[in-house]
Amino acid sequence: MKNTTMRMLTASLTALTIMTVAVGCGNNTDPTPAQVEENVSSDESAVSISDSYDNTEELAAKFPIINSTPIESEMEKNIQNRLLNGFENWNRGYEAWETWGDILYTEGSLYNVHGVKLTLKEYQAAMDAQLKSTDIQMGNFNNMIINDDWAAIRYDISSTARGSQQSSDGSVMEFVHFKDYGNPLGTRVVEGWAGTKGADFDALTHFQTDEAKAAQQAALDEIVNTKIPNTTDLETKYPVTYPTTVDTDMGKKIQSAIYSDFDRWNQGFDAWSDWADTYYSSDLKYHTNAETMTLDEYKDSVKNYAAATEVKRIRFDNMLISGDWAAIHYRITNEDTKTGEKTAGDVMQFLHFAEENNSLKVVETWTK
Repeated sequence: MKNTTMRMLTASLTALTIMTVAVGCGNNTDPTPAQVEENVSSDESAVSISDSYDNTEELAAKFPIINSTPIESEMEKNIQNRLLNGFENWNRGYEAWETWGDILYTEGSLYNVHGVKLTLKEYQAAMDAQLKSTDIQMGNFNNMIINDDWAAIRYDISSTARGSQQSSDGSVMEFVHFKDYGNPLGTRVVEGWAGTKGADFDALTHFQTDEAKAAQQAALDEIVNTKIPNTTDLETKYPVTYPTTVDTDMGKKIQSAIYSDFDRWNQGFDAWSDWADTYYSSDLKYHTNAETMTLDEYKDSVKNYAAATEVKRIRFDNMLISGDWAAIHYRITNEDTKTGEKTAGDVMQFLHFAEENNSLKVVETWTK
């Protein structure tokens, strides 16, 4: 049992490193603007970091945003810049990334890794240890959807073991909440979510205090025991915990379609399967961690899974919509059809919409 736990912890440390790298984490401090400037300048000879708000164009050429969407407000521009600087500093090595964290994070910043809520202190040491054994480089942004003070990103990574030099490629999804603290380096991370609740969930909770574990279990129990309201108002039926602005005609159509998909799903497989022909393009590409499916293959996979597990979609954490793209993070319950045991989980999804024959459809989607 002890050896098994250690293997799980080792795997979790690796996942922890991979899934929390987009904007970097730093020391558990909240310096004043003057202190930030002093820290950066005093370390400049030893640690070179990128911390300008004026280098967005330069960094976007280095880390291309493949599927760009509109970025309009000053806050949204600042968030884009912080994300790009985060990638640049990460690729310069641990010391640059750690120094950058003093600028981007505050003492109270949190990161949820594979469903486990961690303070900076709880995983900073693990990040240091892992980066000494593994070189992880950031690649392209496949998506960067920024709305109000939120960002949803999907990006490529490449990791190489320093000993064996064995390399592997992957992709990551994150949702990040920012706040403008009103100083020259004032756009910082409040809380982030990297990856969804997975097999390494229990191992990752070893980094938490008993109090934090109890609070997290209570939150999961609350989801499991949620009663979906009996109403035809879908925005009330499936609330968004962190709502953002949806003000374009296209955005409102996308929002309506996503709500309808939730409701049809919860009516059972037959109702959802018929609806899926309306919601998804016949040429759909449905990407998961393991494979890319056609619409028929996706419907078959849902049907096969439903025989053993009933999944209910409960509520959204986020629904970010920009241009013809949406990124959603939502909570689900999984009920074993034999035992009746019910557990809570979450899903992250990026959706690309297009008009087909005067109808809005999902043409491609990525799900974790």
